[in-house]
Amino acid sequence: MTTASSSSWGTHDALPDDRNKDVLIYVNGELAPRAEAKVSVFDSGFLVGDGVWEGLRLQGGVLLFLEQHLKRLYEGAKAIALDIGLTPEQLTAELWQVLDANGMKDGVHVRLMVTRGSKRTPSQDPRFVVAGPTIVIIAEYKSSNPDVRATGVKLFTSSVRRPSPDVLDPKLNCHSKLHEVIALHQALLAGADEALMLDPHGAVSTCNATNFFCVRGGEVWTSTGQYCMNGITRGTVIRLCKENGIPVHERDFSLTDVYGADEAFVTGTFGGLTPVAVVDGRGIGSGIPGPVTTRLTELYVAEKARYVLERRAVGSAES
Repeated sequence: MTTASSSSWGTHDALPDDRNKDVLIYVNGELAPRAEAKVSVFDSGFLVGDGVWEGLRLQGGVLLFLEQHLKRLYEGAKAIALDIGLTPEQLTAELWQVLDANGMKDGVHVRLMVTRGSKRTPSQDPRFVVAGPTIVIIAEYKSSNPDVRATGVKLFTSSVRRPSPDVLDPKLNCHSKLHEVIALHQALLAGADEALMLDPHGAVSTCNATNFFCVRGGEVWTSTGQYCMNGITRGTVIRLCKENGIPVHERDFSLTDVYGADEAFVTGTFGGLTPVAVVDGRGIGSGIPGPVTTRLTELYVAEKARYVLERRAVGSAES
């Protein structure tokens, strides 16, 4: 039985699901009940946030856009000189081990985390690692709260800027998220749901956990991508715009452009497209969601369905 939660209206607000109390968690090849799943206090991820991760959705027995997620994971690991120790094919098999052990087929969110591993003493130094990487897979039944999409989210612009690539490349889906946590805290204290973040030059970049889009005169605007996470959903939406004759621009734009926008929405693996109702106390557009957001949501839902059918067909041919 699921019921809507009124305590949170963020894009990651999920309907409660009692089945999650009994899920098995994967830690380095072993499955354990969630209350017993543990990593060492000497783990690199716990000590210094040294690791990379992915969030995936299971729909209709298929892990959506798996190839793109694994590509991002392995590129991130290579960038920080982290050897995952498994090939993408082997890691995929581990993902399915977890899903099969939990009897999961649909409506599931998977968090895949890889850290550099445990160290012999607390330190930043990667040479102190005493074993291979730590791999954790948490699969939970999660459905997004429909009230969030119906009413939209409120954003507040944080004073915390997105870092430049020479400081902490925003394209890295890494465990070092403190700057985004601080930004989100500012937004929550201001009565908003998520933080909108600017790039080092003052242009609109992204949100603390999702990518930001606005619509002006029928055109979809999003940031250049230089200072935002390399979102899989973001890239899919940009591609769908181009394939369906919807003008889309990756460009610099300001908060003034956002305040005067006809529509705005954010994207992410869990929530898909979520309308934005308010930015810094200013209402966006005249309705939630707007016509372009609605159209893109329909296209995105169709794209996910197409991907599921395509992967099922490939699986049938291979078997």
